[in-house]
Amino acid sequence: MNITFGAGPNPGPPLAGATTNYQFVATDCPNDGYYAVRNQTSDCFGFTWFSLYADHTGDPNGYFMLVNASYQPSDFYVSTVNGLCPGTVFQFAAWIINMNLPHICNDTAIKPNLTFRIETTTGDLLGSYNSGDIPSTFMPVWKEYGFFFQTPPGVSSVVIRMTNNAPGGCGNDLALDDITFRPCGPDIGVSINGQPGDTANICYGKNNSYLLNSMIASGGYANPAYQWQLSTDNGTTWADINNATDSIYSRPQSPAGNYLYRVTAAERDNINNPICRVDSKVIGIYVNPLPQINLQNNAIVCGNDSIILTVNGAQTYNWTGPDNFTSADSTIDIPNPPISYSGEYYVTATTAKGCTSSDSTNIFVYPAAFANAGSDVTICEGTSTELTGAGGVSYSWSPTTGLSSPASSTTSASPSDTTAYILTITDSNGCKANDTVNVNILKKPVADAGPDKTIFEGQPVTLTATAAGTSVYYSWSPMYNINDPSLLQPTVSPAQDTTYTLTVSSSVGCGTATDQVFVRVFQKVIIPNAFSPNGDGINDTWNIQKLDTYPEADLYVYNRFGQAVFHSKGYNKPWDGTINGKHLPLGTYYYLIDLKNGLPKLSGWVVILY
Repeated sequence: MNITFGAGPNPGPPLAGATTNYQFVATDCPNDGYYAVRNQTSDCFGFTWFSLYADHTGDPNGYFMLVNASYQPSDFYVSTVNGLCPGTVFQFAAWIINMNLPHICNDTAIKPNLTFRIETTTGDLLGSYNSGDIPSTFMPVWKEYGFFFQTPPGVSSVVIRMTNNAPGGCGNDLALDDITFRPCGPDIGVSINGQPGDTANICYGKNNSYLLNSMIASGGYANPAYQWQLSTDNGTTWADINNATDSIYSRPQSPAGNYLYRVTAAERDNINNPICRVDSKVIGIYVNPLPQINLQNNAIVCGNDSIILTVNGAQTYNWTGPDNFTSADSTIDIPNPPISYSGEYYVTATTAKGCTSSDSTNIFVYPAAFANAGSDVTICEGTSTELTGAGGVSYSWSPTTGLSSPASSTTSASPSDTTAYILTITDSNGCKANDTVNVNILKKPVADAGPDKTIFEGQPVTLTATAAGTSVYYSWSPMYNINDPSLLQPTVSPAQDTTYTLTVSSSVGCGTATDQVFVRVFQKVIIPNAFSPNGDGINDTWNIQKLDTYPEADLYVYNRFGQAVFHSKGYNKPWDGTINGKHLPLGTYYYLIDLKNGLPKLSGWVVILY
């Protein structure tokens, strides 16, 4: 029997089945002579009490009785307990905590001092116990206080009386929880027939009945009665077993699971009252399931593949098979198995508890397939070659790029780049194999003579040609006015407009390619820096040589004030030093010539002399 004060939200209700000389309050921190029912309390009286956030079992919703002692010693809890067993020894106990922190009241706090009395309903004392001063602690510590007493024959109700003997004042505050009455009796020995300990681990489907024995110690009940109990939730709840009322219980066969047993005993007149019984220790029968084997395989295997066997559901495995095959692995991978590995494979699976199951599977091994894609071949870009495969009844080439018949044994291949073709064959047994053939592509020559060039007569220029192809060499024509006609980017200095031809040739027989570049050669303009238009027939005009070869040229002459004194489009007639038919005075003049060919403008000075 257990008085727990219940559970719920704060505040808890007043005591219902008990009486007290204290008054109930719904607040968190009762004053002297008051009590409260709480599931937690905190920050009381300037933090001189402990803060509690659960009852003594750790339940945050569980109620406990919170007591602030009165100034005079008095009963703070009185209750009648019914339903006890007559003529039976009981253990009474209650959980108490001193709520006061050690440092309060200048270390002179009054300590609770409790007396517990068990009386008959007519006032006869059956037993008592004094706790002495309950010390304060640095942390809140619940402590159990109790004693033994015996109910008289025919008496099933008693009164419990709790008295605080200490006077009130500074200190003397406590919390009360979980009042228990436990029947006491003789030791009851239990055993599993044939097992040395208190447990038996067995496998489902094996002999899992077992005989359970019990024996009451000497000096026990005058007329004992028995009741065997079973728990299937690891001892959380127990249930009486129908008709299991002898000292010996023959356990029936059962499915896999954990079965806990105990025997309860009492005087025969009290056996039907569960609180009058005494429990034996617990014994366990653990019926372990057999491993549920999940065996998988690839059944039909080709000699160039692998036998794959997988199994799970246990801890260890033992394989046997054809050709003296053995293994202890959960996954078996046998690459390139011979035909002798055809046959039945057996596995025995064992759990950690030693329970076993067996299974088997059949494997058939075909001879290995063989594929032949032929020898590697090298061809020029833009040409084709024939690929021929062997070894199967069906064929598949990949990638299919550049192939004429990728699903035939023979196919024409004309890839644009070097390609590794994989041939997959399937033989008459459905076995597959692969082989690879490389078609190497020799790139055909590519010529690019580069952009056209423009130079003045006598200037060199480098031809910025590019080329591509496998194993190529170069030649230029014509071969004159060129530093090395075998270079890809030679330097040329033609005296006149010239078209050069680049020939790129393959040294591995993949042909040639040509391209041309035009070099425009402008005549070098010779500009005198003086002339004398005095009519003596010598240097009478400003004769600019080769300027007449630039019909689009613009010529301007400026005096020292920046005024234009002469302009000519082209230069078919040399300048005679006049403007509007009148001779210009002696002096220095400045010219600017734009040849209109994309080359830089020419500038300088010329002197007119007389």
